[in-house]
Amino acid sequence: MPTGIVGLGAFTPAHVIDNAQITTWTGATDAWITERTGIQHRRYAAPGVTTSELAAQAVQNLFADSPRTLDEVGLTILATSTPDQPQPSTAVRLHNLLRVRTTAPAFDLNAVCAGFVYALSIADAMLSRDAGSGTALVVGVDMYSTIMDRSDRRTVALFGDGAGAVLLGEVPDGYGIHATSLIADGDSEELVEVVAGGTRERADDASRAAGRHLFRMQGRPVRDYALHSIPKAIDDVLGACGYTADDIDRFIVHQGNSRLVEAVAAQLGVDMARVPLSAPHFGNTGAAALPLTLCHSHRQRPLERGERIVFAAVGGGMTAGAVLLTWY
Repeated sequence: MPTGIVGLGAFTPAHVIDNAQITTWTGATDAWITERTGIQHRRYAAPGVTTSELAAQAVQNLFADSPRTLDEVGLTILATSTPDQPQPSTAVRLHNLLRVRTTAPAFDLNAVCAGFVYALSIADAMLSRDAGSGTALVVGVDMYSTIMDRSDRRTVALFGDGAGAVLLGEVPDGYGIHATSLIADGDSEELVEVVAGGTRERADDASRAAGRHLFRMQGRPVRDYALHSIPKAIDDVLGACGYTADDIDRFIVHQGNSRLVEAVAAQLGVDMARVPLSAPHFGNTGAAALPLTLCHSHRQRPLERGERIVFAAVGGGMTAGAVLLTWY
C-alpha cells in the first residue's frame, strides 16, 4: 500500500522577535525589512532550550491530535542543520525525550532548508520497502537564533526557530505520496554556510573572533538558485504524475521569505490563494518551514481528503526537492 501523511503537528517558541528588535540590532528599518522580506515576526527559543526539545513539542502536539500512538513509530528521521551537538544525533536524543521504543531506527539528515523534503522522500522509500515497520516520524526542526550574526540585517531579519512533524503511514490506493524529486549542486556550496565548527575548521577563538561560527548567506545567488530549482523540482513531480499546476490544491513552498514565495508562485502561474504563507509570522524556520506551514494552513482551512499537495524547498548545499501527494 502507498504511504501518506496520517498526522501532523508543529511548535514555535513563545518569545516573539519583531521588526523593532531587528532595527535595534542592525539599524534596518521596519519599512526596509517589510518591503524586502514581508516578515513581521520570528520566534526565538529561550536560552538553554535545545533543538530536540523543540522537536519533542511538535511531536507531542502531533499525537495530541491523533488516534495514533508513539508505540507505532518504527522509524524517525529528523531534518536539521542546527543539531543539539555533533554526536549523538538529535534524532536519538528526541527518542530519549519521547521514550520511543528502543528498536526503532532514528537518524539525522542535513540538507539545510530542504531537509524536510529529503527526509519525507527517504521515509517514504524506507516504509515502501519494509511495510511491516509501522509508521515513520518525519521531523523538521531548526534553531537559527543560535547561529545568527545579529549585526547582519540580511540574515537576522529572515530567520526564526520552530519545529514541525508529520507521521507517515499506510493509506489506501490513490492517496499518499505519488512522486518525489531531489536535487543537489555541490558547486554552489559556498552560498550558504557555517564555516567553523567541524573538521574543516575548528570553532576556536580565532574563528569565533572572525564570526566564522555564524551563519552566512549570499542572498542574491541563493534567490536565483531558488527561482530555478524550486520550479524545476515541482515540474519534475508534476510530470511524473501527468499533472499540471492547475491540478494542485496547495503548494507548500519553503518560506525563505514572503517575497521569494510570491516570486515562485508567479513563476508557476499560481494564485497565492493556493500558496500558504507562514513567513510573515515565523520567518524562515529552516527545515521546519514546510511542516510548520502545512500546520498553519490546516488551522486556517482544514485539509480535506483528496486534496493534492506539493511540498517544495531549497536549501544550502545547494539542495532542493519536491514531493507530490494526495491527502487522506
